[in-house]
Amino acid sequence: MTDPATAAAGTPAQEVVAELEAAFEHHQIIDSEINEIGERNLKAAADGYRNATRLLDSYEETAVGSGDFSSYLEFQSQFLSLIEQLPDSAMAAEGFQRASDRMDKRRLKTSDFDFAREAIEPASEATALLTRREEAADAYRSARHEAKTTLKDLEADRKRLEELQTLGDLEVSVSLKPLREPIEAYNDAIAEAFETFRKTQPARELFELLAAAADRPLVGISRPPRELAEYIATAPAGQEPLSTLRTYAEYSPSKLQHYVEDPGALRTNVAVHQTYLDRLGSEPLTIEWPPAEAGVLRARLEELAPIVRRLDRAVAADSDTDADETDDNADSTDESDSSVEFYRRQLARFTRREEYDRLRDVAVARAELDDHEFELVSSGTIDSELEAVESALEAVEAALETYRIE
Repeated sequence: MTDPATAAAGTPAQEVVAELEAAFEHHQIIDSEINEIGERNLKAAADGYRNATRLLDSYEETAVGSGDFSSYLEFQSQFLSLIEQLPDSAMAAEGFQRASDRMDKRRLKTSDFDFAREAIEPASEATALLTRREEAADAYRSARHEAKTTLKDLEADRKRLEELQTLGDLEVSVSLKPLREPIEAYNDAIAEAFETFRKTQPARELFELLAAAADRPLVGISRPPRELAEYIATAPAGQEPLSTLRTYAEYSPSKLQHYVEDPGALRTNVAVHQTYLDRLGSEPLTIEWPPAEAGVLRARLEELAPIVRRLDRAVAADSDTDADETDDNADSTDESDSSVEFYRRQLARFTRREEYDRLRDVAVARAELDDHEFELVSSGTIDSELEAVESALEAVEAALETYRIE
């Protein structure tokens, strides 16, 4: 089997493989030391050291000299019993035995406790070694978890690069101006027309326009709140522009009664829907970027046509009050190069050109690509990047298999 560290050299997995290898080897070294001593002997020494140290610390002040005789007896009984139960094979067992021999007398001194501590000190290495093994195991588990996380990330990278390979023939650096300009021209025109309509036309007509748009699924506009729509449709105040009604809603009740018949109804229906009215704009009537596929966009533009023409008529009527009332029939609508209908038709015609599909594919790709992905596609280096990721994947998989602790 190829050495995982060698296989990972120069790949995104180099560091994580090296860390896993180091953690594995460190754990194996410590485990080997423990096996050489014997885990049972090591644990016995560690337990004996902890318990003996606890007894020495607890009884030193009361068990020495001619102090508390009962304390002396308790300490000696527990200490000697502890050493007696310690296996002869325990690590540093001879030190425990020397400490036991020193404490087995009628009177104890502070020097005896110092001697005992020094005698059992070699057994502290048992505790330290077990602690190091726990730390090494934690480090190994952490390195292995990191390797598995890296493996998942690399698998995701490989999948993404394979998707990017399908864009290999796409000229992602091509200018999108021919596609962007007609969309922006239409969006700007409809935003201006909608704003004019909202400010100058009766709120009742605006809500009729919104209801008509909501009946067209591809337009994607929300239907106005029912209570607000009913009020606008039936109250005399509905003949005022929406901007005027919103201004009225800010008036005090005493001032408002000079402008509308039922001040309470206006405040109840308009003021409580300020959030909806704040968000009411032309955005649902605009074309998103990147745009939809040609057929979908044409169908949406077709559904937008009567809405657009109605907006155009309102704008034309507002700009020329002497103009004759325009017929509601779409075929009788005048189309100028400044009307929304002009830009709508211009965009609809563009969707029938082969250039639309090509540029739209580029627009979608560029919207989905981050800077690194864009560079890969535009420079044609996807294949080499994919090869590096696959090498890294193989190295991590090999490392997880090679550096496994059962």
